[in-house]
Amino acid sequence: MHPIDWTIIAGYLVWIVWDGLRLTKNSHKLEGYFLASRSLPWWAVGLSVMATQLSAITMIGTTGQGYMDGMRFLQYYYALPLAMIILSVTLVPFFYKARIYTAYEYLERRFDAKTRAFTSLLFLLSRSMSLGVVISAPAIVLSVVLGLSVTNTVVLIALPTAVYTMFGGVQAVAWTDVKQMYLIVGGLVAAVVILLLQLPDGVGIVEALQVAGTTGRLQMFDFQFDLTNQYTFWSGTIAALFLFCSYFGTDQSQVQRYLTARSIDQARGSLLMSAYWKIPLQALVLLVGVLMFVFYVFTTPPMLFNPVHDQAMREGTHAQEFVAIQKRYNGAVESRRNAALDMVRESKNNSSQGVVVQRFLERSEEVTEIRDQALTFVRQTTGDTAYTDVNYVFPTFILTYLPVGLVGLLIAAIFAAAMSTIAGELAALSTATVMDFYRRFIKTEGSDTHFLYVSRAATGFWGVFASVVAVFAAELGSLIEVVNRFGSFFYGSILGVFILAVGFSRTTANGAFIGLLSGMGAVAWVATFTPIAFLWHNVVGAVVVVLVGLLVSTIDPAHHQRAEPQT
Repeated sequence: MHPIDWTIIAGYLVWIVWDGLRLTKNSHKLEGYFLASRSLPWWAVGLSVMATQLSAITMIGTTGQGYMDGMRFLQYYYALPLAMIILSVTLVPFFYKARIYTAYEYLERRFDAKTRAFTSLLFLLSRSMSLGVVISAPAIVLSVVLGLSVTNTVVLIALPTAVYTMFGGVQAVAWTDVKQMYLIVGGLVAAVVILLLQLPDGVGIVEALQVAGTTGRLQMFDFQFDLTNQYTFWSGTIAALFLFCSYFGTDQSQVQRYLTARSIDQARGSLLMSAYWKIPLQALVLLVGVLMFVFYVFTTPPMLFNPVHDQAMREGTHAQEFVAIQKRYNGAVESRRNAALDMVRESKNNSSQGVVVQRFLERSEEVTEIRDQALTFVRQTTGDTAYTDVNYVFPTFILTYLPVGLVGLLIAAIFAAAMSTIAGELAALSTATVMDFYRRFIKTEGSDTHFLYVSRAATGFWGVFASVVAVFAAELGSLIEVVNRFGSFFYGSILGVFILAVGFSRTTANGAFIGLLSGMGAVAWVATFTPIAFLWHNVVGAVVVVLVGLLVSTIDPAHHQRAEPQT
């Protein structure tokens, strides 16, 4: 990388850490450290929530997803506006009026301590594992740029971010998120512009979208009802509704954000901001991936996007076989390029395109088949059966084709996305650890100084734990799918227990706890023994928890005692 790019990255990292610490206020008080003294405006909270969502996973994993599969991943977000409206009417006022630190604190008031502790434990497990994936995303970029191992780059990213979070407090995290949001969106827009400018003469935005559409990459709706298909209209509007209600309504990393708002109405406004803007922003991210595919139709793409594996295969004992696959691949790519140019030319001449379109699709299929052979060859040679390079597509494009300065900007944007998410989630993990376990069961009385000391230690612990997960997460597949797979194992059951708490006043503590255990067991069975797509695990967990919880409550000796929510 050029020294100018390194200067941009270093300057950004120094500035964002300095700015975060400068903005820290009242971090010596518990409520100020964990909830920013409930003083933030709705738009700052909303941008902070969205910055957390636009993580480095989005920048790397989702762009790679768009390159491979196109826009169909957008279906995953169709239920988001409805979920935000539901939460604004239900859980937001309950949590805000309760004056709680964590969402799970409310469960003890409604049920008992064991339900609170177990639900919080599930959050800690799911969020810490997901955080590992968040850390691994920028680690992939740095491993490519610096030539270091993923383990070393994980440490380089996680350590300074953990230190910054220990001293910054939620208020500093939120305000730096606002600034990082501008950098993230600016980086994505810049990537779109560069991709369009680097297309061949005569190929503009219309022709680029035509090429993408021919391969099905602009398809945003799939109405086939198939429980084994990950991304369809139905999974995006039914299964994802449960996931979003759980994530934004019961996940401490999100609840903690809108508890920092000045009022209930401002907390609602911060959620509704995501309802309006999340889908367009996600479409922009996927569009970057789609345009990368079009760009590589006219420019020879790497057969393997991970340069480390590519070099290892060329220099290994099977180099001759690999080079033979590469030669076939280059020929197929050239044939696809010529077919695409013919298709564009025929389109401009208003000629019949049936033959040229079919030829382009055949050549595209040939390129895909040869690349799949190369990936299979790597898996067989290395023994890594889960190998994929989808997460390297965007980093490879950045480092290969972007001009000096813009490389630094895009990598700084990835850092911004990572830091905003890591800091916010570490703060949430620390809050849940201290308030739901340490302060509740170990030391119930103590000064704010003591509890802040423990919270900083908890931040360090979760930073180390997530870093260990990050080392393994980098090779698990599409990062955006990995993090949702982690979450979907827990989120449905957690949502179910909150539905019992808020929606069914006759639910007993035993009913809620046994229902929660049953929901987790049901999800584990479905995930292990059925091919049902992971998004539907959220539905399974929530439904089982509610049904079992209500059933147990009817036969529980305590069922005659009316359990009203305390706010």
